[in-house]
Amino acid sequence: MGALVVTDVVLGVCGGIAAYKACELVRLFTESGHRVRVVPTAAALKFVGEPTWAALSGQPVATEVWQDVHEVPHVRIGRHADLLVIAPATADMLARAAHGLADDLLTNTLLTATCPIVWAPAMHTEMWENPATRANVATLRERGHLVIEPAVGRLTGADTGKGRLPEATEIFEIARRALAGRPRDLHGRHVVVTAGGTREPLDPVRFLGNRSSGKQGYAFARTAVARGARVTLIAANVTLPDPAGVDVIRVATTEELRKATVEAFVDADAVVMAAAPADFRPATAAVQKIKKSDDGAVPTIELVVNPDIAAELGAAKSPGQLLIAFAAETHDAIGNARAKLVRKRADLIVVNEVGTDLVFGSDANTVTILDAAGTVAELGELPKDEVADAVWDEVTKRLVVPGGTA
Repeated sequence: MGALVVTDVVLGVCGGIAAYKACELVRLFTESGHRVRVVPTAAALKFVGEPTWAALSGQPVATEVWQDVHEVPHVRIGRHADLLVIAPATADMLARAAHGLADDLLTNTLLTATCPIVWAPAMHTEMWENPATRANVATLRERGHLVIEPAVGRLTGADTGKGRLPEATEIFEIARRALAGRPRDLHGRHVVVTAGGTREPLDPVRFLGNRSSGKQGYAFARTAVARGARVTLIAANVTLPDPAGVDVIRVATTEELRKATVEAFVDADAVVMAAAPADFRPATAAVQKIKKSDDGAVPTIELVVNPDIAAELGAAKSPGQLLIAFAAETHDAIGNARAKLVRKRADLIVVNEVGTDLVFGSDANTVTILDAAGTVAELGELPKDEVADAVWDEVTKRLVVPGGTA
């Protein structure tokens, strides 16, 4: 086994109430073997003090270029960094970075860094949606920075909306991928990902469903964000934490999944149908809980066929749009998948065998990727994030370049 390669991560912390969440981010990096240097703004220290950052990181903490001048920190820190993460990033810091201002240690570090830069903004919804902020974000993205979309949820006070800092574990996953040098080949693209399993009500307490956990779909969403995409994640009955930087639409039934996916696909470059929609639903759902009868008679439940969402998208897709279908099979997986690929007019189909103790709920997957030309790519057992990356590799080969060809 080779020696552990220690990388230098600079964590910039801005003056927002979410600054306390960055403490967990420091822990995640240090426990993963990275050397972390925290560079807070002066305002950040009003929320979390210098001793806390120094104790968590084991490194000195400074906010101004005038501290330890003999070490030229405003140049040295940025030059030596392997990754720069700003979390939380305020509207003010986004503006200063977009305009190249350098009036403290963090903004100087941003100008001298040549490593990947990941931003995790946190602010009130109105500030995030302000045209000035949107323009600054667009500028940074055009320069190759990865700016994560904020989460939706509780903000300060009684306010809720888009602007919440994503969970530290999710920011860490995106930062880890940036540190590994993953390509940002989905920049400027909008992708739609479905995840989880739909539930069709039998009565107010029971449903027809399946074992899908949503982990593979969430892996597609997470890796797409890391590759620079705008991601719409349509989650059916998933209890996992929201991946950082995605717009999440929650659904329950197959019809709700169909409606949300059809609407989101209108301006999408690609859709990955990783969810497991129920093929059938009860013709009618009982308005009260179905009870056992005294005579032991078994009720009859009439089923009807649910819409085929992938086939509907395949028939409606515009030139340049890509459809990636899934075939979760218990037998004759490749044969069934080839038939689905044609029937649904998909560009790619991801095939896996499923069942009890297979795929559902696990962190790994074993899949085969088929394309319309009959090309087969067999992947061995891989973590689901790596499966997602392998599929995105195939997608990017087929995306039409704006104004040109694939």
